Amino acid sequence: MSNPPIIEVRALSGKRAPLSIVLAFVLLLLSPALAYVMTPRTHLSETLPPIVLDKQVPKSIGDWHATDPIGQVLPDPTVQEALNQLYSQVLSRTYVNSKGQQIMLTIAYGSDQNSEATAAHRPEFCYRAQGFEVQDVGVSKLNMQGHALTVRHLVGIAGSRVEPISYWVTLADKATLPGLGRKLSQMYYGLHGTVADGMLVRVSSINADRADAFALQAAFLKEMEAAIAPSFRARYFGG
Repeated sequence: MSNPPIIEVRALSGKRAPLSIVLAFVLLLLSPALAYVMTPRTHLSETLPPIVLDKQVPKSIGDWHATDPIGQVLPDPTVQEALNQLYSQVLSRTYVNSKGQQIMLTIAYGSDQNSEATAAHRPEFCYRAQGFEVQDVGVSKLNMQGHALTVRHLVGIAGSRVEPISYWVTLADKATLPGLGRKLSQMYYGLHGTVADGMLVRVSSINADRADAFALQAAFLKEMEAAIAPSFRARYFGG
């Protein structure tokens, strides 16, 4: 019995092509099928309990209670138009405690966080668009209820106004920061065939003493996490 024919991929010179060329040729043939298989199709926002910011974030948080928004930095109209397409809900509140201290809270939630486009809402961009000088203070880990929360610290400066800022982003129940951490989380959900929802959570306060401001924000966030229903905490704070 004769042996079956052997099909070889050869270079233009007639010699057997290197293995790398063969693999590239095979991947080229398979790429449409791989793209179809690896495209996420299940939106987690359709399978998880729905996010309703106004209801799930209490107006009373420990010693803090919501008051009329005061002095919050909001996006300019051009950025706001883009945000309206990226996010399905935005919550902005100012909280005050019995000492008269204030914390400004903004949460932007989107049901599809499968692209880098949502980076447009990063506070760095929002504050600079309003004429602030923005200093990147660095990254800090907050000790929350049974887990650590990584936040980025900024300071926005406009004239005499000094506004320390803490923020993070989430994808489903994972808290991270824009950049590599967020991209790895996107890949994780993408490889599982899902499109994650997520949010950007930002707190800030007007205080020239940035260390004091960041400590107050950390204390507020711990009380905020405790005030949110346990079934939703990971969606806001990771865990």
